[in-house]
Amino acid sequence: MTGTVLSGWRFRALLLVILLSAAGYLAFSLWGGWHEVVAAIVRVGFVGTAIALLLSLVNYGVRFVRWQKFLALLGHRVYAPESLRIYIAGFGLTILPGKAGEAIRSVFLKKHGVPYPESLAAFFSEHLSNLISMLMLVAIGMAIYPKALPVVLILAVLIVVILVVLQQAKWLEVLKSFAQRRLPARLGNLAGHAVDVVLHSRHCFSLPMLLYGIALGLVAWGAEGLAFYYIMHWLGSDLSLQVALFIYAFSMLIGALSFLPGGLGGAEATMVALLMLNSVAQPQAVAATVLIRLVTLWFAVALGVMALSMSERRLKKG
Repeated sequence: MTGTVLSGWRFRALLLVILLSAAGYLAFSLWGGWHEVVAAIVRVGFVGTAIALLLSLVNYGVRFVRWQKFLALLGHRVYAPESLRIYIAGFGLTILPGKAGEAIRSVFLKKHGVPYPESLAAFFSEHLSNLISMLMLVAIGMAIYPKALPVVLILAVLIVVILVVLQQAKWLEVLKSFAQRRLPARLGNLAGHAVDVVLHSRHCFSLPMLLYGIALGLVAWGAEGLAFYYIMHWLGSDLSLQVALFIYAFSMLIGALSFLPGGLGGAEATMVALLMLNSVAQPQAVAATVLIRLVTLWFAVALGVMALSMSERRLKKG
């Protein structure tokens, strides 16, 4: 199956979509204020850009450590270098809607004996942990933007409900049985697989692991928030670290909730708006937003494409 999902013309078509998306995003961003973006890049300089990229690597590295822990809790120990390549390859498809592209990891992990329900459980666990961590970072700076409180409260309640449901194995088994008996065959099987994913993910949300996963998420997303703070500082802004973390985390949260590819559009609009609310001029806000997205989202996509290319070469050899 793996050899047919991402090989030959399919891989080339996918690569073309990714490259066109990146080019379109960059062209649109530059069209909206290319003088300011170029000036911002020059002002941040090589060293500043390198620091921001390094902090993004911290984000990816810390999240990978957590990913390996999730796989281990689910009973699978994948060779770390190979697992890292698979994990990074998922970033190459971040621009697909609703994070669905990152699920390509499951296809590659299947070759290493990880069943789809369990790899998808790790995928679900990672994104739920990310959501909790970003919500906590948002809470740190809530005082600067009280209008965000309803969104935060709704998400907090939803997360608590999800965590409670995850611990109800008997209820979930009953739900699975009901779906398979009452729904049409295909829909019932799909519902059953979804419940299996949730049941497996329970292993990743015992209390010690929940706290561990959230802590790693705070470090990972805090690193990119710190990169955003430094970029604003290098561009002459006096935003505090607290405000910068809030703006970055809340923007990423809105982008994730939009279910748009990579949060494109929603995250950028939110970030620009919040910066302007904090007395940052629009050209500077746009430039900072484009720059931070280049060194976080699009840097991840570039690394992912390289990892996918390695996968493609391995499939040809196989």
